[in-house]
Amino acid sequence: MLYATEGINSDADFNKAMVGVASVWYEGNPCNKHLLGLGQEIKASLYKSDIIGYQFGTVGVSDGISMGTRGMSYSLQSRDLIADQVETAAGGHHLDGMVVVPGCDKNMPGVLMALGRLNRPGLMVYGGTIRAGSCEGAPQLDIVSAFQSYGKYLQDGKTPEAERERYNTVRHACPGPGACGGMYTANTMASAAEALGMTLPGSSSYPAESQEKHDECASVGPVMYNLLEKNIRPRDIMTRSAFENAMVLTMILGGSTNAVLHLIAMAHSVGIKLTIDDVQNVSDRVPFLADIKPSGKYVMEDVYKIGGIPKILAFLLKNKLIDGNNMTVTGLTLGENLERWTHKHGELDHTQDVIRPLDNPIKSSGHIRILKGNLAPGGAVAKITGKEGLGFTGKARAFDTEDAFVKAVESGSIKKGEKTVVILRYLGPKGGPGMPEMLKPTSLIMGAGLGLDVACLTDGRFSGGFEYISLHVTTIDLTRQDRSHGFCIGHVVPEAQVGGPIALVQDGDIISVDAIKNTIELHVSSEELEARKAKWVSPPLKVTQGTLFKYVKTVTDASHGCVTDS
Repeated sequence: MLYATEGINSDADFNKAMVGVASVWYEGNPCNKHLLGLGQEIKASLYKSDIIGYQFGTVGVSDGISMGTRGMSYSLQSRDLIADQVETAAGGHHLDGMVVVPGCDKNMPGVLMALGRLNRPGLMVYGGTIRAGSCEGAPQLDIVSAFQSYGKYLQDGKTPEAERERYNTVRHACPGPGACGGMYTANTMASAAEALGMTLPGSSSYPAESQEKHDECASVGPVMYNLLEKNIRPRDIMTRSAFENAMVLTMILGGSTNAVLHLIAMAHSVGIKLTIDDVQNVSDRVPFLADIKPSGKYVMEDVYKIGGIPKILAFLLKNKLIDGNNMTVTGLTLGENLERWTHKHGELDHTQDVIRPLDNPIKSSGHIRILKGNLAPGGAVAKITGKEGLGFTGKARAFDTEDAFVKAVESGSIKKGEKTVVILRYLGPKGGPGMPEMLKPTSLIMGAGLGLDVACLTDGRFSGGFEYISLHVTTIDLTRQDRSHGFCIGHVVPEAQVGGPIALVQDGDIISVDAIKNTIELHVSSEELEARKAKWVSPPLKVTQGTLFKYVKTVTDASHGCVTDS
């Protein structure tokens, strides 16, 4: 059967290594549409290094396209499905190594989890970030600009001029291939993968359409040959120290809260126990420096222009914030890679303002906070930059569906001047299913001018776009960042579907959030909660068959990474 493949042309070819090239390719998503071509370039590079490459595909789900629909239930689930598919293809055919080529949010952790499980020589080539979009009067557009253009259209009174401006924004926000341009989940996880040592230097910040991205693909063959020859495996690279580096970089960059889920799951794949407490420990000691969307004004393309992630890592190494002794896919240590990079490209220019100096941070500690208390005894995750204030107390309004909340906002029953904690529940990994991202609810909160009065608490997730809206004052003004607003807290554990305290909240209960003590408390006595628990009945699952049903039956909670093989 192998003679029938294009890889085997002679008996001598059986002495060559066979390496899979897994492209998370899908024509219907800009993040992924070019990955088949990049995989073909990688395969050609392998051939030049006397390696037989076999390319195959795996499923990818676009968060941006599925947002606000039932399709969002498949997003997080796709991460573990990608891991299963890559593991199956490589394991079933006993491939000697793997090159994985991801693009969208869940792709990076998915393919790295597969490499961790297989533990055969391999590396990741990121598909790259999208270019910034532009149109008249808006020189720096991205996908969230399109999300927010509708709010501006409504505020401007639906005039023909407003409609034309909205059309131009939507039309030009995504000008070509590549992952969403801010420090949303895709660029967060690609950067983390580079800090882990699982990519070539610069991979995470090369734009999708740059010559450097093509040069990277063309250079994979010798790198893969060296990994095979020296038998350097993912578990030699993805060590505890490497995960510490990845968490540090995530805090420095203001990365997505989804990184908490994914780093825990990736660590699990290589037998390392990473916890939400580990994330908090790093957040406590590492400042937030990057003026990048969602909380800033720049995009990943600007990181590329100032020298890329390697220059930032070199800056962190120079200041003793990361460990340079970890092995990487180049066969050199991280420190050796960074020394070569800075010798060629120079150090980070301190006159640039994408990355602030350590003595002038955006926030002196990390933006990701792990909250615990009687409402979330297993933990919850918030992205707090300080603009939200340091605490919030309000009366609960509980909603079991997004639609019920939308109707409440439309009817005006959630009012300005009344401190309210909106509870969005039955949206966890089992109840969602798949922890859908809460973009619509927070868009409504901010668009209705309720940002100063409403905190949002859910057992679902946040997207990069969600965090953008929650971190800015309004969905209308993309530049103002000088007023505070309500907290947005997700990943509540235990989730409502399994009877967590979030399921027992009743309208009018008082809830307090303290961002200094990292607590979240429901001011209801333990006796009352026990009485409510005795009356609570778990609602039926939203799915009863198929891939989501299998996911619900196997997935762990958010604080354990939502893994499906534990």
